[in-house]
Amino acid sequence: MDYSIGIVIPVYNGALTIGNLIDKLIALLPYKNKKIILVNDGSTDNSHEVCLKKAEQYPDIITYLSLSKNFGEHNAVMAGLNYADTDYVVIMDDDFQNPPDEVEKLINTTIDGGYDVTYSYYEEKKHTFFRNFGSKFNDIVATFLLDKPPNLYLSSFKCMNRFMVNEVIKYKGPFPYIDGLILRVTRNIGKVMVRHEERQINRSNYTLRKLIHLWLNMFVNFSVIPLRISTVLGLFMAFIGAIMSIYVFIDKVFISSNPLGWSSIMVAVITFSGVQLLIIGLIGEYLGRLFLTGNMTPQYVIKNIWNLRRVEEKQ
Repeated sequence: MDYSIGIVIPVYNGALTIGNLIDKLIALLPYKNKKIILVNDGSTDNSHEVCLKKAEQYPDIITYLSLSKNFGEHNAVMAGLNYADTDYVVIMDDDFQNPPDEVEKLINTTIDGGYDVTYSYYEEKKHTFFRNFGSKFNDIVATFLLDKPPNLYLSSFKCMNRFMVNEVIKYKGPFPYIDGLILRVTRNIGKVMVRHEERQINRSNYTLRKLIHLWLNMFVNFSVIPLRISTVLGLFMAFIGAIMSIYVFIDKVFISSNPLGWSSIMVAVITFSGVQLLIIGLIGEYLGRLFLTGNMTPQYVIKNIWNLRRVEEKQ
């Protein structure tokens, strides 16, 4: 059966790589009905010119979406998924760390195994220590918060079937986390080992600030476990406070007639105040996101679309 294949590529300051990546994908993929959806996520280099040139070069294959500003990788992927109308959709980065010749392996594993989604994993990751540490931390937390299978690596390089794409794009909130959306729908998940290449240009678009933002999306948007942890933490600190009160009472009445020290009082005040502020901040994060969602904060805003022939025909 001749399946239609879509490839969604979020582009952020990828002018030096995206053109060559597109050429190699089109040359390597044997599928007759293949589509590439490029999503320019507010790039500050000349990625727009490169993407537009490729969209004009391959008008029957490429759909190019230009977002009005930088919304983040997962928001850009959501934009691309909403315009992917193929049987299977591959998500990959724009920096060649996901080799184009491994895309077919990912697709075939999904089709042959009948999986809703197939994740790639790597024998060796060519990231920096900082990125590898962040990925490991993300893996541990996702296993705990999202009930992720412990042997599954949540790679950004993955393939989804039509059912999975349709379920993911039902989410309209401003804080998407693709893997969280997948894990709350299915456990019919495959995995396949692929190569992980060195970055062709020496920079990563994931800063510490962006990683923290991504982790908060996972913590707050797709789990109530942090709230439960705060409840347990509050009970634990209340228990510690009760023990300290008993100790102070016994010390005052039966052991020492000396006045209680200023240091011990300040330690207790600072400890309990810190815990209270932490819990209030966590609740505030939940409420703030509810407010922004209720205020209809957009998930993404498409400024321009090029070569959208098949979408126009659908409509």
